[in-house]
Amino acid sequence: MEHQVTRERALRPEDLSRLVVERINAGDIDGLIELYEPNAVLALPNGVVATGLAEIREAYTRLVADRPVFQLGPQAPALRAGDLAMTSSRLPGGPGATAEVARRQPDGSWRWILDQPNILG
Repeated sequence: MEHQVTRERALRPEDLSRLVVERINAGDIDGLIELYEPNAVLALPNGVVATGLAEIREAYTRLVADRPVFQLGPQAPALRAGDLAMTSSRLPGGPGATAEVARRQPDGSWRWILDQPNILG
């Protein structure tokens, strides 16, 4: 019998950044993938773009293999337009910032569809 894990859902677009940091730090790949839409796009630091959950899973699998510890930086309030929201956080200890676009899901939770983890890097 397979054990079903119940994870916190992003009830506001601003929840997504915190949940990503928590799940990276926990090495929770499945939990990270739950924060993205099936056709989401993630920009990787090396200039490569991961499209879709399989490629995003590969990217996060490589990232958490080194057991990094991330911190959540100061977050700007989400800019909303209906079921879309733009989120952004400053990277702690550096000049960088993130930029993401989230979409409200039918169950009321939010998932990212576009994720640019460092727009100044």
